[in-house]
Amino acid sequence: MKNPVTTASGTFGSGKEFKEFINLNKLGAITVKGVASIPWKGNDTPRIAETYGGMLNSVGLQNLGAECFIENDIPFLRQYDTRIIVNICGHTIEQYCQVAEKFSNQDIDLLELNISCPNVTEGGITFGTDAKMVQKVVSEVKKYAKQPLIVKLTPNVTDITEIAKAAVYGGADALSLINTLQGMKIDIYKRKAVLANKIGGYSGPAIKPVAVRMVYQVSKAVDVPIIGMGGISNSEDAIEFIMAGATAIAVGTANFSNPMITMEIIEGIEKYMECHNIKDIKDIRGIID
Repeated sequence: MKNPVTTASGTFGSGKEFKEFINLNKLGAITVKGVASIPWKGNDTPRIAETYGGMLNSVGLQNLGAECFIENDIPFLRQYDTRIIVNICGHTIEQYCQVAEKFSNQDIDLLELNISCPNVTEGGITFGTDAKMVQKVVSEVKKYAKQPLIVKLTPNVTDITEIAKAAVYGGADALSLINTLQGMKIDIYKRKAVLANKIGGYSGPAIKPVAVRMVYQVSKAVDVPIIGMGGISNSEDAIEFIMAGATAIAVGTANFSNPMITMEIIEGIEKYMECHNIKDIKDIRGIID
């Protein structure tokens, strides 16, 4: 990556929606919306709700499937001089392996394994909340993944370091965190949940302190690169994650309110380094004891 800034899966599509707003060549990487082995319909609407300090979503990883992505999105992305990170999802270990295999001989740079999906064979429990299941799914996907494998961690656990270690033991080449927290919003006048699915993923500025804490803890627990994310809204937020131990950062919800935010963050990091005479970003990475 030419710089430590990428996009968070599900907030940037495959970049097509943003090419009129920013220079995609300037991004360190583009992390695309989750892709499954076959098309997913997603959840019923309404599935997006604005909240204080962020937003809720229960989109349900709607996507057109790997074959459609390979045919239409990879050629578009390869027009640009930036790394391609494909987020992959599944409801069973077999589905995860199938989509990893579909991308094994494709012209992409990294895979990001979304283990926040519900495991349908285990009654809907999320893959990423059980350390043994994390290690198992990562080790199985590694058999099919030809690109370096990033494992995206859910924050909805008791001990994030236990999950991080399990992912690394399973073969993760890097980690990304955090995915969304679970949240809910109720319309007191209609006396019903705002989201059709009732509970959704909470993201945005309000979750940043939780995300920074978890990145810090994981950076002390494992020795693999970390992509930090969760509420990053400006360059100061990004630098905070890097000081906590992140190798790179991903911008998510802020893309919806400001489609130019990634460019502003890249420029802001550069200005900070110039102002403080920092020659290499490694000099400030993980400096918090």
